[in-house]
Amino acid sequence: MSLLRNRLYYRVKPFVPQSLRSAIRRKIAERLRSRVLDIWPVMPGSERPPDDWLGWPEGKKFALVLTHDIESAAGVLNCRELMRLEMEFGLCSSFNFIPEGSYRVPAELRDELMQNGFEIGIHDLRHDGRLFASRRAFNRRAARINEYLREWEAVGFRSGFMFHELDWLHELDIEYDTSTFDTDPFEPQPEGRHTIFPFWVPAPAARASRTGYVELPYTLPQDSTLFLLLRESTIDVWRTKLDWVAQHGGMALVNVHPDYLSLDRSVPNSREYPFTYYEELLNYVTTRYQGLFWNKTPKELARFFAESRKALTATQA
Repeated sequence: MSLLRNRLYYRVKPFVPQSLRSAIRRKIAERLRSRVLDIWPVMPGSERPPDDWLGWPEGKKFALVLTHDIESAAGVLNCRELMRLEMEFGLCSSFNFIPEGSYRVPAELRDELMQNGFEIGIHDLRHDGRLFASRRAFNRRAARINEYLREWEAVGFRSGFMFHELDWLHELDIEYDTSTFDTDPFEPQPEGRHTIFPFWVPAPAARASRTGYVELPYTLPQDSTLFLLLRESTIDVWRTKLDWVAQHGGMALVNVHPDYLSLDRSVPNSREYPFTYYEELLNYVTTRYQGLFWNKTPKELARFFAESRKALTATQA
């Protein structure tokens, strides 16, 4: 039912004014929030680690993964400022660009990000809500996505609107995907994975050339959900969830959109939130948990998990 509803929504979306869409979504979210307090922002049970979990490298308490989805030309313009902020805190992240979206992805920007230790990922193909409309259409789009993966030297993917068909993603030449979440009832496809840890998505036995990929669910609410949809005026939800993930030794993965940051520190419009909120989050984690967290790009974390899994399997054979 939700799949059909989503298909209809993204067909009519271009004809509905942005302001009206946002107002409707906010009203729905306000009503929903009071009914999901028992599963959001914390889903009980999602703190259970995977079987034979050995912990994070270097004796770290938890992992911190920073990701960014760029959805407009305005977001592209904000990437460098976001990179500089994270470098000031000694952190790294991934920047996920839409290959065939409404903006051009400058090769020089991708190169600069990678030269500074950041990662480039693929964010959907066109970000139009139709990636998974049918299996046949997805396979055609997957071929195009694979071309961009090779051209951009990328190994990670995230779909638009967090739609996910994990079995289909074996058509992509990826090492990891991050289109899911532990719990997020505000998403159009709200079924969560109920874990704050990475997990393995095995390929079908028929695909002998590929064994599978790592799934990295986001575990901190998205910035757009907190500050644009729910109109939060503090980062209290981020802090509370981060503390809970750290307590249980999980993976604190957040998705922050450069498009929505008011980087000039002026009064944000209805589609923005103060730059200082994200700055506060980085300051909080690096101050309270100094020396206790493992911050790597999604690619590095996925490779650690895949290699750990392979080594563990070999010792059990």
